[in-house]
Amino acid sequence: MKFYEMQVAGLTRKLPICPLSDTLSIAGFVIFGDQELTVACARDLLKKAPEYDYIITAEAKGIPLAHEMARQQGDAKYFVARKATKLYMTDVFGVEVRSITTDRVQHLYIDGDDAALMKGKRILVVDDVISTGESLRAVEELVAAAGGNICGRMAILAEGEAADRPDILYLEKLPLFTPDGKPLA
Repeated sequence: MKFYEMQVAGLTRKLPICPLSDTLSIAGFVIFGDQELTVACARDLLKKAPEYDYIITAEAKGIPLAHEMARQQGDAKYFVARKATKLYMTDVFGVEVRSITTDRVQHLYIDGDDAALMKGKRILVVDDVISTGESLRAVEELVAAAGGNICGRMAILAEGEAADRPDILYLEKLPLFTPDGKPLA
């Protein structure tokens, strides 16, 4: 397996190069289980964050980041757009999303009680990596349906065209790769 070595939040990590198609590969960036990286990235993102009332992320890889950002900031609550409804959720609504790392259409859902808390509030959308922006778009639709106001979009890494978007704040750019593991220009 080939790897891409990068620095983020003052730490060095080796990311495995993963084939996405016959013409494109991506570097796998996963913060699950990497407490040191999660804490450092949350710290550095909070330095850039606009004022907000609540943080929201999409299930699942953004959860540790949202949790740690909320913990460091002293927030009592953050929101997770879930991939499936749960029995305890009430007045649920959802949207469709197609992520670059998933081979099928997914859905994201939010609980009605969480939506009520978002109404009229400044909502900061965070994720580990933003690539196509599809997950971001879906979360934004949920926030809009809840009556919340998006005050910012943040990620640890911006991949591909997402790195050129002026509306996304991120720590580092993550290149896309050829099938043989060379970064695309």
